[in-house]
Amino acid sequence: MIARLVVWALRARWGLAAVVITCNLSGLAVITIQLWLGGFFDRLGPDILRALGVVAIYPAIGFGIGIVLAIRDRGRYFAWLDQTRKPTPDEARRLLRLPIAITTRALALWLPGVIIAAIVLARVTPQDDLAVMTSMFVIGGLESGGLTFLIVDRLIRPTIPIVAGVLGATMHWSSTVFVRVVLTWAVSGAMPLSMLIVVLADPVSSAPDRIRTGIYVACLGIVVGALATATLARAVAAPIRHLRLALDRITHGDLDVRVQVGSASEIGRLEHSVNQLAATLRERTRMRDVFGRHVGDEVAERALASGVDLTGDVRVVSALFVDVTGSVEISTGLPPQEFVAKLNRLLSIVVAATEENNGLVNKFEGDAALCIFGAPIALRDNATPALRAARRIRDEVLATGELDIGIGVAHGQVFAGDVGTDTRLEFTVIGDAVNEAARLTTAAKAVHRRILVSESVIDAAAPHEQAKWELYGDLPLRGIADPTPSWTDLPQDEPSAPDPSTNGIESPADTPRPTPAPTGDAASGPPA
Repeated sequence: MIARLVVWALRARWGLAAVVITCNLSGLAVITIQLWLGGFFDRLGPDILRALGVVAIYPAIGFGIGIVLAIRDRGRYFAWLDQTRKPTPDEARRLLRLPIAITTRALALWLPGVIIAAIVLARVTPQDDLAVMTSMFVIGGLESGGLTFLIVDRLIRPTIPIVAGVLGATMHWSSTVFVRVVLTWAVSGAMPLSMLIVVLADPVSSAPDRIRTGIYVACLGIVVGALATATLARAVAAPIRHLRLALDRITHGDLDVRVQVGSASEIGRLEHSVNQLAATLRERTRMRDVFGRHVGDEVAERALASGVDLTGDVRVVSALFVDVTGSVEISTGLPPQEFVAKLNRLLSIVVAATEENNGLVNKFEGDAALCIFGAPIALRDNATPALRAARRIRDEVLATGELDIGIGVAHGQVFAGDVGTDTRLEFTVIGDAVNEAARLTTAAKAVHRRILVSESVIDAAAPHEQAKWELYGDLPLRGIADPTPSWTDLPQDEPSAPDPSTNGIESPADTPRPTPAPTGDAASGPPA
């Protein structure tokens, strides 16, 4: 019901004027009833009509002026609403000042009327106290002004979401929670109690008139206080409840939250802040997702947690390198987009096998990929998952029949961390193990099983994984002085069962190392 009245008052040409007139009439009615109950009209005698006629002249003029100004204000403050468009920034800021502007003007119109009415009525009834009469009209005017502010402030509330869309996070001092609470207390508590004091201080009224007027003022204070307090409580509690529900959704990961900004107070600022929080978290999640696609989820989380500082440390890792055989010849005979599609299918296999074995695809280098096990997330055993991932990558890629590859795996100390500058960082690993893995990859392209791993990887792996590999031979690798003992995997008749641990943490057992096979020579290929 109240919501429909508010919408009508906003859209009707006479709506704002009706609100202002109602507030002023309510203040005048309170004063009139108080005078009647206090026996004032009985003391006017035969001059009652003339006195009331004189007193009513200014209120009539004031009401006329108020109506004209209210109609003018309707067109001035709500023209954009009638034209079904958004307000300009100036119109939006002007609308926020509407409650205090109309209230100030209403009090200015009341002031001459208070002076005129108090003087005229005091002259007609010389036995009445001028101070009591003046206080009564002043309190009535203040009550009317406070009620006008609260009602007009409620009237413009449906337009606040539109204003917030134009101005963003904004508020006006006259609509703060503090001002609303103080005005509500004044209208529902301070004014009725002040009226009661005036009634008790009237030296002319009889005891029965004072009692009757005091009861009226007390009942008026109870009714107005209940309505004003309930309205204020609802105006504060409802948006706070919506904010709590919105924050609960954000806490549970639902970032598609938007709270309607329905107030020009601190609550409205808080509603806007919650919307900004959700938007910031959505953007952070999007950036983390995009960032994670480029550098891996672990590196993305590490970067977002530590900022842009250059950090890193020395780790013992297993490096796995994958490279396509004959990529130049393949790319020459295929359209670029078709070759890229083949590479994407290959790299999707590499990413899946690496991440499911708790590794990190550190970088793509054209038709090659470098995968790291043991950094940035440390593993108690990083060799076993690296060997497991190498076999899986080889099996799945060769099963597709699209590309041929070589895979090299090495184990050792590397620097794992950020390199670059404050404006551009890259997480990488640098060390002999990475270089060795790259060299083994080149040699693995000529090996029947397409995988070569250094002996250090086999030594660090779990016994059940060691049993799946055999010594291939000592290979001279470019840049490495001594020949490198290298191993390749044994043919498996059936797919191997999943290992007991999927996180790279193994429980060592005292099982014998596999017996080395006869060594071959790098130039002569694998042993027969």
